[in-house]
Amino acid sequence: MKFGPVPLGEAAGAILAHSVTLEGGKIAKGTVLGVAEIARLGAAGHDTVIVARLEDGDIGEDDAAEALGRALTGHGVTAEPAFTGRANLFAEAAGVFAVDRATIDDLNRLDPGLTLATLDAFSPVEARRMVATVKIIPYAVPKAALDAALALVAARGPVLSLHPYRVRKVAVVSTLLPGLKEKVVDKTLRVLTDRLAPAGAEIVAEERVAHDAGAVAAAIARLAPEAELLVLFGASAVADRHDVLPAAIEQAGGSIDHFGMPVDPGNLLLVGRLGAVPVLGAPGCARSPRENGFDWVLARLLAGLEVTPDDITGMGVGGLLMEIVSRPQPREGPIAGPGDKAPEVVALILAAGRASRMGGPNKLLATVDGTPLVAHAAKAASDSRAASVIAVTGHRADEIDAILKESDIRIIHNPDYAKGLSSSLAAGIKALPETADAVLVLLADMPRVTAETLDRLIAAFDPEAGAHIVVPTSGGKRGNPVLWSRRYFEALSSISGDVGARHLIGENPDAVVEVEIGAEVALDLDTPEALAAIGGRLPEEDAPVNDNDKQRTGKGD
Repeated sequence: MKFGPVPLGEAAGAILAHSVTLEGGKIAKGTVLGVAEIARLGAAGHDTVIVARLEDGDIGEDDAAEALGRALTGHGVTAEPAFTGRANLFAEAAGVFAVDRATIDDLNRLDPGLTLATLDAFSPVEARRMVATVKIIPYAVPKAALDAALALVAARGPVLSLHPYRVRKVAVVSTLLPGLKEKVVDKTLRVLTDRLAPAGAEIVAEERVAHDAGAVAAAIARLAPEAELLVLFGASAVADRHDVLPAAIEQAGGSIDHFGMPVDPGNLLLVGRLGAVPVLGAPGCARSPRENGFDWVLARLLAGLEVTPDDITGMGVGGLLMEIVSRPQPREGPIAGPGDKAPEVVALILAAGRASRMGGPNKLLATVDGTPLVAHAAKAASDSRAASVIAVTGHRADEIDAILKESDIRIIHNPDYAKGLSSSLAAGIKALPETADAVLVLLADMPRVTAETLDRLIAAFDPEAGAHIVVPTSGGKRGNPVLWSRRYFEALSSISGDVGARHLIGENPDAVVEVEIGAEVALDLDTPEALAAIGGRLPEEDAPVNDNDKQRTGKGD
């Protein structure tokens, strides 16, 4: 193909490379210039024009796009007529869209002017959803390149395919433990019903049994004849290949194909089968409507596709779905059903310590940006989505109380504050309202933590998806504040000494969700030097006295 400026008198039959705006309306790029167009350009004073002219062996953009589009159709995918060098392809029905990535990569490397773009492999799609587009970038491509693309598609078999949903009947077994409320199971079934709806599938039977392998095995045996797919929701997450749910599948005469997946959330997923019926052990996050690894496997099973261990272990690239710093605004919390209410989260400010490493001053009265540290914490908590705020005071309580009373905060005094942080934590837990679903524990010396920080942690709290402990991170390193669900109140109250609850986080990894926040959650102001580094100031009457000051004033300790 020849491309470039030519005298207007030599442009007949050439393709206009760029749109030209004239008084009577523009001539669009891609127009084949005829007598009328050349006359208009000449009348407007143009004596040259930039054009493309096909040579022997070139195929025009529309012809090339249409030919490749037709070659890619079939197997549930149709193509529309090409226009401006583009042919769009669509799904004929609702289902799962599959691609032969290796062939698409090879095709896109044949010639830079010939391209094919598609949706992700195994994307769930509705009928008439555009799934791919052929785009010829220049106004023509060499016939040799198009022929090579067509031969590649013919030799490799279906490059694009649509697998219609075919599973319609789903049965569910939910296990129960004393701490799991029936309404949680009800909500879980509603969320699953919504997931199944686009596939035209529905829950045809469900049973709730004890969290016991024998009970689950019996339920599986009863429901399998009614179902094309079995889904198991455990009251407790599957922690091992030999845990209750996998053991139950085998007791019922089934087999385990794979446990675990490199998708987060979704790690604790279980795939097995009972005869011809696939059995899907749901991870805790499947109780939430948020996208997780369960969705990826469920869609394939609903389309009748086999999900092999290799399929699952190949999901790691793109499998990081948890909250990360590139998503500065968290996804919304779980969808509330009729009559549901948002979880009640109480903010608890620990403001009772003596700050011994500060050298004597009352650290919480130190100022950053002209505001006492404890006031920063009070404002963040009060302005957040927390349902209420409680502060625990102890050391020099009168001074701290005077600041906190300016906010709508309930103040609890800890007379045992000298025993350490754990005593203040226990006092705060004891003061929580009976209706509290979770507590967000704030340290009062973190002035860069804001209401937005707290709101992101509250938004990530999703006990029905297994997110019972929400931990902020800075560059992957865990920090504070930390949100705890009600199930840990007793354990938090039982801690002793001047320590926090870090060990509980380590002991309950399956309950932890991390939210990447930033440096503010790792800020440590335990020394005068650290305070000075961020421009903070100690109260003048509390400023530490060094040896030179003692010599000048004649004062000792």
